[in-house]
Amino acid sequence: MAESNELPAKKIVIQFKDWGSREITVGTTILEALGELSPKLKKEALAARLNGKIVDLNTPLQEDGSVDILTFDDPEGAEVYRHTASHVLAQAVKRLYGNVRLGIGPPISNGFYYDFDFATPISPEDLEKIEEQVKQIIKEDLPLQRLEVSREEALKTFQELGEPFKVELITDLPEGATISCYRQGEFIDLCAGPHLPSTGKLGSFKLLNLAGAYWRGNERNPMLQRIYGTAFPRKEMLEEYLHLLEEARKRDHRKLGRELDLFSFHEEAPGFPFYHPRGIIVRRELEKFWREEHQKAGYQEVETPIILNRSLWEQSGHWEHYREDMYFTKIDGQDYAIKPMNCPGSMLIYRTGMRSYRDFPLRIAEMGLVHRHEKSGTLHGLMRVRCFTQDDAHIFMLPEQIEDEVAGIIELVDRFYRVFGFNYHVELSTRPEKSMGSDEMWEKATSALQSVLEKRGMPYKINEGDGAFYGPKIDFHLQDSLGRTWQCGTIQLDFQMPEKFDLSYIGPDGQKHRPAMIHRVVYGSMERFLALLIEHYAGAFPLWLAPVQAVVIPITDRQHAYALEIKDMLRNKKVRVEMDDRNEKVGYKIREAQVQKIPYMLVIGDKEVAARSVAVRHREQGDLGAVPLESFLAKIKEEIDEKK
Repeated sequence: MAESNELPAKKIVIQFKDWGSREITVGTTILEALGELSPKLKKEALAARLNGKIVDLNTPLQEDGSVDILTFDDPEGAEVYRHTASHVLAQAVKRLYGNVRLGIGPPISNGFYYDFDFATPISPEDLEKIEEQVKQIIKEDLPLQRLEVSREEALKTFQELGEPFKVELITDLPEGATISCYRQGEFIDLCAGPHLPSTGKLGSFKLLNLAGAYWRGNERNPMLQRIYGTAFPRKEMLEEYLHLLEEARKRDHRKLGRELDLFSFHEEAPGFPFYHPRGIIVRRELEKFWREEHQKAGYQEVETPIILNRSLWEQSGHWEHYREDMYFTKIDGQDYAIKPMNCPGSMLIYRTGMRSYRDFPLRIAEMGLVHRHEKSGTLHGLMRVRCFTQDDAHIFMLPEQIEDEVAGIIELVDRFYRVFGFNYHVELSTRPEKSMGSDEMWEKATSALQSVLEKRGMPYKINEGDGAFYGPKIDFHLQDSLGRTWQCGTIQLDFQMPEKFDLSYIGPDGQKHRPAMIHRVVYGSMERFLALLIEHYAGAFPLWLAPVQAVVIPITDRQHAYALEIKDMLRNKKVRVEMDDRNEKVGYKIREAQVQKIPYMLVIGDKEVAARSVAVRHREQGDLGAVPLESFLAKIKEEIDEKK
């Protein structure tokens, strides 16, 4: 019998999370290995983390290592899922509109988009037709094949396909970069991946809306049409998400801002909000609460100019790191900038006198108006504007006071968010690629923040490379009533700015020393926080914040004198009250007050006049019955004062 010359297949050892180590034949794909481990997991798997890098399931295993399987429950798995969905959308569009040119199609939070340059712009009605084609591609279950190609081959492919935007992206890739494409059936796209094994892995798919978007976010580039969509493995997950979207639409702060007459925007000042009387009431209440709490916490309030000389911004580092987002002007032939941040002004205040270690901690707070040049395509109601007010504070301290000050800020932030009924989580952001200062300084600052979080037992996520250019930070992410998260408060520890501005204090030894410094906000920006509150409460502000807290509704002219008396008594108690004495039916007036989300409606008839009472209706609880006037005055005052 002849001997076989074939060598035994080489084996490697792969550590599978939750499944232990397995001996695998070299060249076996992750998907094939999964078939032996768990058919159920193979069905749910979307991608994998191989030795720390996220890869396709069709990736062959070539050496010993570790593999974590990613499903839709993992954020990275959901991202891969929706990235593939964007490619399927692009394929569907190419099938239907042959002369369309492709932009980019990344996954985003809860969905994806793809930018297209159509020869003739499409309309929202076209989305249904595109969606049907998407379903067909999913049904075809086309394998997604990764192709690594040379720069020359990639350029040739996309030039022949008539895809100038892809050619531009390839041209801009650095020398030596791996260039990859993904093919599914007749469609090919430039993409780093990873992707699902096939289009058939996609489940429920929905195209949501159309928008305009400049190519690469630059307003000097062509305007493309962006199609937004979302995808989920199961129909019920999609339906739940679409329900939340509908609820979010009802709560959209731009819509409610118009309906409740809170603010407006105008073509003559794009991105610059105009506060109406009712909107400014809410804002002033937020500011009043802020001032009260900061005075209790030992802060001193300051105000600095919005225009400062260019030299100051060069000294602070903003000129180098932030110039593209700033507005400029000239005064007496010199360059000035409208401030995008408040910190340099606080530096100048600090330098107005000699500081002693006995002055610390020195807590300087400012409601500072700043201006930033946001691109027109990114503007979004009060959420993204070109001028906004930061509830800023800069704290100067001894190095040994850092942890106590950070802990104090966390307590202050927690007190604020509890009043508004927010849950939140924190993230620790570390040194970004573009930054100032030594590794030693950054390590010292990051360790200090980390130490406070760990001593307080606060769970936190590390956000690698997302710190400010001058220091690491703790960010507070609020969760609203729809489960959405918003980054608002932040604590930024800074050893750079005191160095750049040569700040010093006289220590116990009589010598000059450098202070440590913290930048922090609680609301973040007044505009964004107000938008968040509008959506969180669906416009029905808690009593203490409501622009109109009560409306007096006389049934007929006979009750006007008593209604006016009630109105005056409420005003004397500093309750924001109006009287609806229009010649309309009571039911109509009540409905109007409900639409305006006024907390209390006080209906006055002959019985109420005789008994010196009020018939109270609450916007959520309905009819509360007749209440003695004095009792109601005491109740509403207590509710306002305690911010219930």
